[in-house]
Amino acid sequence: MPNIKSAVKRVELSEKQNLRNRQIISSLKTKTKELEAAVDAGSDNAQQLFVEATGMVDKASAKGVIHKNKANRKKSQLAKMIQAK
Repeated sequence: MPNIKSAVKRVELSEKQNLRNRQIISSLKTKTKELEAAVDAGSDNAQQLFVEATGMVDKASAKGVIHKNKANRKKSQLAKMIQAK
């Protein structure tokens, strides 16, 4: 544990950010898996799940959780998944 006050604050802040990032990434993965399952099952709500998933990807990118290129790549992969249906 650091001794300097500013370093202590950075550690606390880093832990909070790490928790937030993990929550966002986890929910993003869950939504992607839901979309994949819906596409495989031929479900009617796949398009709605696609819209929700791309929105989550955009939010994660805007917050800096994932890189903008990764966000674009992920949206492209999701769109391909929908088109293959």
